[in-house]
Amino acid sequence: MDFMKWVASLDDLLYEVTGWLLFFPITLWRSVTRPIEMMDYGESQLALPDNEQYSASLSPPLFLAIALLIAHGVSAALGKADAIVSSRHGMASLINDDASALILRMIVFAAFPIFGAARLIRRKGIPLDRTTLRLPFYGQCYPAAVFALGLGIGANLIGTAYPAAIVGGVLLIVATIVNYVVVETRWFAAKLGIGYVRAFGAVILGLLEGVAVLISVGFLLTR
Repeated sequence: MDFMKWVASLDDLLYEVTGWLLFFPITLWRSVTRPIEMMDYGESQLALPDNEQYSASLSPPLFLAIALLIAHGVSAALGKADAIVSSRHGMASLINDDASALILRMIVFAAFPIFGAARLIRRKGIPLDRTTLRLPFYGQCYPAAVFALGLGIGANLIGTAYPAAIVGGVLLIVATIVNYVVVETRWFAAKLGIGYVRAFGAVILGLLEGVAVLISVGFLLTR
């Protein structure tokens, strides 16, 4: 009986994981071409029963996690050792495998959607708690995943010895940052009913908060 339960669990796991192969590119395409629509979708799906949520795409946190996993896979394919795992300085000495490094990156990049969501809640004058933060956080995860994937792949290309790849990496990073700022500006303007200039200011503040987390983690990993 226990063996049959294990087989059933394995069946569900294989179906779920292979489903990611289909729904990741679908979710990525929609997040790139229809970002605001996907952000609204990410929020609206939370109102449905658990077994009906995100039936046509990956859930936002899972999408972010897989995006970081793919960026790490690109690094491995290029023959590059993980910088965090190979470092023996500071807190990096406590991270000795790829899984731990991936979890750390997930936490760091999750700071961008969490700070963006928190800034929206504060600007709306709504009490900030785990309930009010959940909806905008889920919506923010879609553009954050595109942001993380673009930065990760771009940084890996820059680290190669091929001039064309380096140029491509720089262009990809610039395009990724510009796209993220534009999407976030549109989102803040729509959600708060403000102009693009004020929305842009809110986005820059949110980005600075996220960058501060990146710098802080980088400092702890190298000291």
